[in-house]
Amino acid sequence: MEQEIPNGRPAAPDDPFRQLSLEQLRRRTSVKWRAYPDDVLPLWVAEMDVPLAEPVAEALHRAVALGDTGYPAGTGYTEALAAFARERWDWDGVTVERTRLVPDVMLGIVEVLKLLTGPGDTVVVNCPVYPPFYAFTRNSGRHIAEAPLDARGRIDPAALEDAFRSATRGGRRAAYLLCSPHNPTGTVHTAAELATVAALADRHGVRVVADEIHAPLVPRPARFVPYLGVPGAGNAFSLMSASKAWNLAGLKAALAVAGPAAEPDLARMPPEVEHGPSHLGVLAHTAALREGGAWLDSVLDGLAANRRLLTELLATHLPGVRHTPGQGTYLAWLDFRAYGLGDDPAAVLTDRARVALHPGPTFGTGGTGHARINLATSPEILTEAVRRIAGAL
Repeated sequence: MEQEIPNGRPAAPDDPFRQLSLEQLRRRTSVKWRAYPDDVLPLWVAEMDVPLAEPVAEALHRAVALGDTGYPAGTGYTEALAAFARERWDWDGVTVERTRLVPDVMLGIVEVLKLLTGPGDTVVVNCPVYPPFYAFTRNSGRHIAEAPLDARGRIDPAALEDAFRSATRGGRRAAYLLCSPHNPTGTVHTAAELATVAALADRHGVRVVADEIHAPLVPRPARFVPYLGVPGAGNAFSLMSASKAWNLAGLKAALAVAGPAAEPDLARMPPEVEHGPSHLGVLAHTAALREGGAWLDSVLDGLAANRRLLTELLATHLPGVRHTPGQGTYLAWLDFRAYGLGDDPAAVLTDRARVALHPGPTFGTGGTGHARINLATSPEILTEAVRRIAGAL
C-alpha cells in the first residue's frame, strides 16, 4: 500500500497536510493509527495528519525544559480565547467572570447539563450527530430526544419545536445540545437559524448548550456565528476549545462560557471540575489561540482544497455516493445507500477496501447507510482511499 502513496515527497511549507509522509504518520501511537492494521488507511476519528503548530510545540518544549508539569493556574486560556473571538468572529462574549476551565468539551457539557437539568430530564439533539452526545448524555442519567435535520442537513424548526414541546411536557426541565458547526455534516448555522433556535428555546423554556469545538474551522466565505452572540441566547452556555483546530486532543483542556443570564448557573459549578484539565493542555491551547493564527489559516486553505478534491473524486470514481460539501469542520458525510452496503457501509469498506471510515449508525437516526470521512489528511491519502473504495465496489 505504501508504495502507492508517495512517502518521500518534499515538504510544502504552506500546507500542513503535505508535511508528513504515510511512513511518518504510521509511527504515531494515537488511536487513529493503532485501531486498525497497517494495511488500512484510517480516515475515521477526528485527528489531523499534520505536525504541531510551531508556537504550540515551542510552548510545550519550554514547559518540559522547566519541569513545568504541575496543575493549571491563571486565566490565560480565557484571555486568549477572548482575543481570538474578537479578531475572528467580532464577538466580545468571552469574559473571565463568565468562563470556567473544564477537562474537555464533552465532560464540560456533562457538567453544564447537571446545572440545567436533573436525572430523567430530556436533552434534545439534531440527528445525525456526534456519537458522544448520546453516550455522555445517557450516562449522566438524562434521556435523548431527536429532532432530525432536514433533507439539506440543516436545523428543522418544526422538528425542533416538536421535540421541545415533548421534552418540557408536565413542566419538566430540558436542554438542547446544539452542535455548531455541525458534526458530521459540516453545516455552519446562519445567524437567522440560530435566532430561530433562541426564540423556540425561550418559548418552551429549554436551555441551550452549544458545542462549538469546531468553530475555528470555518473558512471564508462561510461565517461562524457564536450562539451566545445571538439575540435571546443570554441564558445559554457554549463549550469551546482549541482541540480540534490545532489537533490537540491528547492535551486536554476546554472552556465553558456562560451567557450573561446564565452566570448564576455557572457559579454553581463545583470548583473541582477545574482540577481535571491538563496544565500542558492549557499551555498548548493558549499558545494556539494567541500565536497559531497563521498556521490555522494554512490548515483552512488545505481543507478547502481537500473538500474540492473529494467532490471531484466522488464524481469520477463513486458517482452513486450522495454528498453535500460542508462549510466547516474537516469532516464529510457520505451517503452510500445506492451501493447496497447495508446499514453500516464503514464496516464493509474496512473489510473490502481497507479504508476505515466512521460508522454512520453511531450518529443516530439518519445514519444508516452513511459513513463519515475525515478530510484532514494529505491529498495523496485521500485520493488513494477513494480509489480503493471504488475498486472494492
